[in-house]
This record gives sequence, C-alpha cells and structure tokens, in this order.
Amino acid sequence: MMVEKYDPKSIESRWQRYWEETDLFRVEEDPDKEKYYLLEMFPYPSGKIHMGHVRNYTIGDVVARYKRMRGFNVLHPMGWDAFGMPAENAAIANNSHPAKWTYENIDHMRSQLKRMGFSYDWGRELATCRPEYYRWEQWLFLKMYEKGMAYRKESFVNWCDPCQTVLANEQVEAGMCWRCGNPVRQKKLWQWFFRVTEYTDDLLLYSDRLPGWPEKVITMQKNWIGKSFGAEIRFPIEHPVDETNREIPVFTTRQDTVFGATFMVLAPEHPLVIDLSRGTAQEKNIDAFVERMSQQDRSARTVDSFEKEGVFIGAYCINPLTRKRIPIYTANFALMEYGTGAVMSVPAHDQRDFEFARKYGLDVIVVVKPHDEELDSETMTEAYTGEGVMVNSGRFDGLENKRALDDIAEYLEKNKLGKKTVSFRLRDWGISRQRYWGAPIPMVHCDNCGIVPVSEEHLPVLLPEDADMLEGGRSPLPAHESFMRTACPKCGKKDARRETDTMDTFVESSWYFERYCSPQYDKGMFDKKAVDYWMPVDQYIGGVEHAILHLLYSRYYTRVLKDMGLVKYREPFTRLLTQGMVCKETLSCSEHGFLLPEEVTGSDDSRICAKCGKKVVVGRIEKMSKSKKNVIDPNVLLDKYGADTTRLFCLFAAPPERDLEWSEQGVDGGFRFLNRVWRLFTVWMDSVKDTAPFRGSADSLDEPEKELYRKAHQTIFKVTKDIEDRFHFNTAISAVMELFNTMSAVEPGDSTEDTRAVMRLAMDSVVLLLSPIVPHFTEELWRTLGHDLSILLEKWPVCTESALEKDELLIVVQVNGKLRSRFNISADESEDAIKEKALGDERVQKFINNKPIKKVIVVKKKLVNIVVECAKRIA
Repeated sequence: MMVEKYDPKSIESRWQRYWEETDLFRVEEDPDKEKYYLLEMFPYPSGKIHMGHVRNYTIGDVVARYKRMRGFNVLHPMGWDAFGMPAENAAIANNSHPAKWTYENIDHMRSQLKRMGFSYDWGRELATCRPEYYRWEQWLFLKMYEKGMAYRKESFVNWCDPCQTVLANEQVEAGMCWRCGNPVRQKKLWQWFFRVTEYTDDLLLYSDRLPGWPEKVITMQKNWIGKSFGAEIRFPIEHPVDETNREIPVFTTRQDTVFGATFMVLAPEHPLVIDLSRGTAQEKNIDAFVERMSQQDRSARTVDSFEKEGVFIGAYCINPLTRKRIPIYTANFALMEYGTGAVMSVPAHDQRDFEFARKYGLDVIVVVKPHDEELDSETMTEAYTGEGVMVNSGRFDGLENKRALDDIAEYLEKNKLGKKTVSFRLRDWGISRQRYWGAPIPMVHCDNCGIVPVSEEHLPVLLPEDADMLEGGRSPLPAHESFMRTACPKCGKKDARRETDTMDTFVESSWYFERYCSPQYDKGMFDKKAVDYWMPVDQYIGGVEHAILHLLYSRYYTRVLKDMGLVKYREPFTRLLTQGMVCKETLSCSEHGFLLPEEVTGSDDSRICAKCGKKVVVGRIEKMSKSKKNVIDPNVLLDKYGADTTRLFCLFAAPPERDLEWSEQGVDGGFRFLNRVWRLFTVWMDSVKDTAPFRGSADSLDEPEKELYRKAHQTIFKVTKDIEDRFHFNTAISAVMELFNTMSAVEPGDSTEDTRAVMRLAMDSVVLLLSPIVPHFTEELWRTLGHDLSILLEKWPVCTESALEKDELLIVVQVNGKLRSRFNISADESEDAIKEKALGDERVQKFINNKPIKKVIVVKKKLVNIVVECAKRIA
C-alpha cells in the first residue's frame, strides 16, 4: 500500500541503509563487461561539504548511475585529499592537531556524502595522509631520483619570517602573508624539484589530442606551458673590475628589434645583479633595491600593475649587432621565472621598456617603422608595436620586420652571437614545502656521504602524528629528534638528518585515480592488471580552478609512470567536465558587514539585519564563499527538503558547465514537482500495479492513449540523448516534466485496459528516467510498483523508433525565400502531394500572382520553397 504523503526523511534513510547493507555500489573488474570510470575531483576534508561539492558530486552520480543502467561496469570511488596547508591551517585555527582534525572531518564528511545518496564504492575509499598511500609516492620519488628526474637546487621562494614557511604566490596578498599579515620576502632556499620540463613538448603536443576536454581548459594548459619561438642572443659583459669575458644570454621573440636594444634589465634575483655591482659605486644602492624588491609580491599576475622602477648596477654590456655599449639595470618588472631572467630592452617597440626609458633618460632608437609613417624617437608618446619596415638596422634595413626575424636569427647563429631557439614558460615543479602536514621526502643528509636516498625496505618514512605544532604554524619536524635523527643508509653513521621538507600536496593528487583501481594493494603503487582494466578515467569532473596545476601535474606524473613501465597510457583523463560555480547574492548591513542568510529577516525590499535592525543591502550575485557569507548550508536543505530535492535543484537550475544561481523558489519548485509525481502515483497505483506496460502497436490505441504512448517514447529518446551527448540534465528533467503533464491529463475514473497499460508504461518510464537524478524517490516508487530488485539493477529504457514518428507534419511554405503560409499534412504523404497542396494554397497563390514558376523545392518534408520570376525593372 502506497502512503499518501511523500516523506523524504524516512524514504531516504531507509534506502541508504538498504544500499549499504546490500553493498550495491561495490564493483570489481569484469573482462566480459565494458568499463566506465567516473571520477569527481576528491575534496580536502575541511569539515563540511558545501554547495559546490553537492553540485559537483550530484553531476557525477547521475552519470555513474545512468552508465550502470546502460550496462557498463562502473567505477565510482571517493577519497580525501587530506595533506596540505588548507587542512593544517584549519586545524591550527581551530586549536587542534592536523591529524586529529583531518580524521574527524573525514568521518563527518563521509556521513554527509552518504546522506546525499551518492553511489560511491566506499570499499575503495582512501586518504592521502595514510602511510599506506604516501609510502608509494615516496617509492616513486626514489625511482625518479635514481633517473635524475627528482633533484635539489637553490631557488627563490616567497618566505614569511614569523610563520617560517614558504608561501605559494596565491598566499601572498599585497605583499603580506595571508595568514599572519606580515611582509613576505624573497628568500633563496634549497628546494626539491621534479623535472617537468623533460615533457614540455609532449604535454603541449597531446593538448591537441584531448577531444573530450573543454577548449578553454586546453587553451589554459597551452598558455601555461607557454611555447615561444625566438632567438637566444648573447650580450658580452663589459665591467671595470671583472675581465672574465662573461656573457648575458637573453631569450627574445623580437630579434628583429635587437638593433634598438639600448639597455639591459636583469631580474633582482638574477645572480649577476649582486655579482656585477660589487666593487662599483652602485653596490649599496643595489643591495638596498634588491632587499626592497624581496619584500614585494612580484608574481606574474601583479608585476604589470607596478610603476616601473630600477637601478643601474654599475656595469655595461655590448649589443652584439650594433657593438654599442649599453647600461645594465635591475628592475621590478623583470622576472627570474621568464626566459633567462634577463631582458633585452627595446624602448621604441615595447611599452614597458618605453616607460622605463623615459623615466630614466635612456636612449630610444626606432628600428621598425610603419609603411606609411615616419617615427621620431624624441617625440614618440608610446612604443610602436606593429608590423613595418626595418630601419637603423644595418644590412637588414628595408626588410619587412616579420621576414627579418629569420634572417637575423640565422645571422646570429652564423656569427656565433646567438641561435634560434624555443623557450617555454613552464618551469620544473618545486615540490618542497617547509610544512608539517605532508608526505616526508625520503632523503637523508649525511656529513660524510652528502644527500642519500632512504632504502626501499625502510619505506614509508612515517610522518610523526604525535608532533606538537609550533607557534605560527612552523613545522615541528626540524625540532623533532626521533624523526630528525637517523642512521645514514650508505655509511651507517648515526647522526645523519632526515629531510624535513614535505611534498607539495599536488603530488598526492597526481596519481590518486590510479590508486583507486586497487586501494588495498600492498606490493606496489597499484595492481597493474586493475589499472590496465580501469584506466584511463573515462569522465573526470571538477572545477575550472584546477584547469592548470592539478591537471597538468597529473598529466606529467602519468608520463613518468608510463616511462617506468607502470602504465600503458600517457593521458589519465579521456573526457573532462568543468562544472560552473554555485552563486548567490550577497547581503550586508552598514554595521555588521556581510551577513549570513539566517542573519536576515523579512523578504525582498523589506529585508533587515537580525542583529541591529538596519536595512540590508542586497549586493551582486557572486560565487558562494565563506568570506562574503553568501553560503547555503547543505544540511539545512537536507533537513527541510531531503537529498533528492537538493539534487533535483542542482541539476535543473542550469546546465552543468554554467554557473548555477541559488534560488529558494527553485528548490521549493523541485520539492513541489516530486510531491505532484507522488500524488499522481497514489491515484493510479492500485489500477496499474498488476498491469503490464503496454507493448503492442500504437495503431490499436485511441487518440488519448496514443498521445501518451508516443510522449513516453519521445521522452525516453530526449532524456537519453540529453544525458548521453551533453550532460544537459536540466533539459532532460524538463522533458520528464512534460511527460508528467501529459499523464496528468488522463482521467483514471473510466480507464480501459489499454489506458492502464499505457499509463503503466508512462509511470515506469518516469521512474526509470528520474532514477539517476532522484534515486531514493524512484527506488521507493519502483518497489511500490511491484519490483523486487533495486532500480539501479534495471536496464535503461529504450524508445521504440516508430513511436517517434508523427501522424501529421507541419509544412512551412516560402515564396522566393519569404514565409507566406503553413499547413499540416499526413506524415505518409509523398513529396508530390506536398508540392500540390503548397501550390494550391490560397495565400501562396496570392504571392505567386500568375508569375512563371521556375522551380519548387521540398526540404525533408518540412519546408517548400517556390521560386518565381520577378518582374523586370524598367530602366
């Protein structure tokens, strides 16, 4: 007996228990079935899932359930990106230890995800902070070290003195540490690196072989790799003290402008800056400038906004083509991470160089002029960056500057002044973090032997989870004696020291998708047979904010695994979906700033702050964020509406690749729709429960039943196409709603056997089509309809092609390309009959007006275009 009222709380908890007790989502390799690996980017255990998680994982769950019903062997796992600064900082802020904080949050978030009804195989759950996980990335680190793919060098980093740690560029805000607010400076530290640049060409080449990826993500990856064709030009150094005949190599894509290079600029971190200033009158000025620059946030994203400033370093170099002596400066706009850290400055043809030259009174020499204009270097107000003709360029005068690019590069190479070359923006991956909560790097420092790798039998190098956190978030590892002190693996000396840097958390997220294939495997990183079956991931889903680093490092790491013979593929993700953000308007008042939704009373224009009673200002619709308090707690939705309504709203409000705008009315509308479906089923359940779905010919049906029959099959076709081809769940749901409206128009009172059979077909179709979207709701209805098995074990419905054909067609008629009439005609009419009816149409005859007909074109039984002769104009 079906209960009258839809009660999501009892239904959802009951079916979640059933799924867990029957281990319904567990999956194993099956060579007789086609696999489908569906993966959403795993979360870091912050403590609560947010609406972004809910949307991301709901999208993935729909695809996983749909593919399983289509007969695929679906792998859909979940785990935790548990190491790294976010977890460590949250723990510190909450007066907790990172290990305790992380494990408690994992337990809490797992229960939240289960409450959403996601079909994860929880037997494959992993956490990257577990030794059984990071043991194997330590093992791979050793293998990479053996092959020279992992190495150590000095490098400049963003350093916070109070926190005693390196900061990523994103953690430096206006030159200050994002956590403590103190100035950040550039500091040279020994760091561990992975040699990503060994794969730059391959990563770039295969960026064009990812047809299942969004074009914008491919473009972002290409831009980050940043391949540039140009020339390396060597500028000999002229120095009053140094006579070692050293040169400054410069990479440029504008070798056509080398005759206009009037000064050289070095990044403040460039080793020659301090070196060449020694013994000159500029020494103190340089030291002060370099120190000041070390306090600035000079990342690529901020440097263009600075006013250009610099200091002459007290030395010169020689322009190799003009043979003129030009001064060497260090300036704030030159970055060590680009090219060689040295800039051949051509103020007439680069705006940044132009501004610097005007500020410091440096020469401006025009070497490319427009075809129809002369340029005066004295009166120029901005650099000329367009194409033109070479001038003031010796033997190259008169050439088109684009042609001169190759000619000058060849001349440089022939005269051993430089060479054609390619430069990449991509740099090797610095994986060192001076933080506690990360995977220890398995290396030992010995006074006798230098740096020695830990032997494999002593892996994993365990992170001591009993370490007390130090003030300011500083890593306790350097002061943790039982961790720090160890025997040298090579000579056995007892006072060797472990490496206290930990690995960047991107290392963990660069191979977790392989580990999911065999998470309990203890003889290697993964079981190769399992990986051969499951990988690569068929569909990966996550935010576009991970479009560069995570995805690029994962692609790199996969290539390392392939070169070591561990995997057979080079690309880990076949298809990628980057879902849009969840957005909501901001609310604020003049006294308390941003407000949470629950801190506001009233509605629309009458909203007031619950704290002070002042009028609330409604701001822009922006991405939900804790800082702006425009967030909705998913638990509130689950308590009020249930998981299925929450899922329905996330899928119906917008296509997955677009931003979703939060709407309380939208959520309520979804809840009302499920209640309407429930009520319709209660009305018809007794009539159809023992009736088989209609399987006969539509020709035998009366018109109301035929319309419903046809609508059910059209909906099956539409929903299948929308999910399969585009993941457009919003239009799929809309199609089911249309079918429901057609069902609602059928009166149950005087129903015939055919009526009940067609209604049963429609009811089964609605439940099956909605099952990936609202799984608890549909499980309940499916069981009530008399089925014993979970709906997830049923086959996806298949439409009957003949039911998609229409009895009548709408024909549009044009005369000379302009719409003149339209009419309905039987679907089985011939083209000749359609022509005849079009030509006989009264409105059409009016526009033909007895003019000669040149031809009549029938387009796919949709359109008729009648072409008539036009009256000739009298001259």
